[in-house]
Amino acid sequence: MTDLTKRFNKQVDKIAVSLIRQFDERVSDIPNILKLTLGEPDFNTPEHVKQAGSKAIEDNFSHYTGMAGLPDIRQAASQFLEEKYNVSYDWQSEVLVTVGATEAISASLLGILEAGDKILLPSPIYPGYEPIITLAGAEPVYIDTSDNGFVLAPDALEASLNEHGEAVKAVILNYPSNPTGVTYSREEVQALAEVLKKYPVFVISDEIYSELTYDEDHVSIAEYLREQTILINGLSKSHAMTGWRIGFIYAPKELTKEIIKVHQYLVTAAATVSQKAAVRALVEGINDAQVMKKEYQKRRDFVYDKMSSFGFDVAKPSGAFYIFAKIPANCLQDSMEFCVELAQKEALAVIPGIAFGDAGEGYIRISYAASLESLTEAMARMERYVTAK
Repeated sequence: MTDLTKRFNKQVDKIAVSLIRQFDERVSDIPNILKLTLGEPDFNTPEHVKQAGSKAIEDNFSHYTGMAGLPDIRQAASQFLEEKYNVSYDWQSEVLVTVGATEAISASLLGILEAGDKILLPSPIYPGYEPIITLAGAEPVYIDTSDNGFVLAPDALEASLNEHGEAVKAVILNYPSNPTGVTYSREEVQALAEVLKKYPVFVISDEIYSELTYDEDHVSIAEYLREQTILINGLSKSHAMTGWRIGFIYAPKELTKEIIKVHQYLVTAAATVSQKAAVRALVEGINDAQVMKKEYQKRRDFVYDKMSSFGFDVAKPSGAFYIFAKIPANCLQDSMEFCVELAQKEALAVIPGIAFGDAGEGYIRISYAASLESLTEAMARMERYVTAK
């Protein structure tokens, strides 16, 4: 029988299941494993949002919506962004409801990229972008930010833009960052916008953690670079709605008009019941993230202080719910070997930095989206492992 896998799209050979998922599955069967691996809130969806979803089922909202989403959710999403981040988008022509931020990323990248294009990514970076770039036949170009506190410097950005020239189609920004938890100040956002506006490139700004900033309010680059920006957001992190799969694309109408074509053929439309629940989250629950944020900040401070005392070098995160820590010199420096041995000896699972690109080697990522009780036990296990070296 013919091996039909030989007839697959050759680009599929170049991608794989993310190392995050691979590692999580690898260690899941270890007895009493304590996992700080996945980026998922440990909170439940707010009760009033769940009730809105239940009512939508009872009211038979079980049919397709238009491709862009229901009018009420697009209006609410537009109002949310304007109130929170001072960025205005017309709900009728500049807002798309997607199946999570993941589909928003896919639709945006597949809409703009062609074979031979290059796209710039600050590194270390969330590993969900590169596979889509590869499937499109484009090439990711990484800019190492590890020597600058994991912040993309304007001069490094401009140097890369000049080096790769017209082949650069887009730049991806992700802040607050997964995996580092680092975000950008208003001054840093303005400085990047000043560079980017000189070049004919798209800016795909993944701001899914925008409601989880601890020191300053989030600043969207769309405030300064609206015409070039494809802004991605969603409710998974802000409202603990990962399973509801609601994301958003905000972009000028000329760009939205093209992206919706890709969106339609990927998913048709987001789930109608989820959209109805999302309206409640965006309007009555506009500040629902505040309760979670206060708890995350306590956890951040606890884990940061503990990890620092164990000899890890940590850039203190100012958003999201991750600690990205440089492995102490007395320990295994290969991040995968470190994490495998940690799981085997202490039943503690964290993610190896190599999962986020070459610039992440020598680091580990810890998700503190877990109870303080779990984090306390995790830090005890980490201390035993590190001090035994």
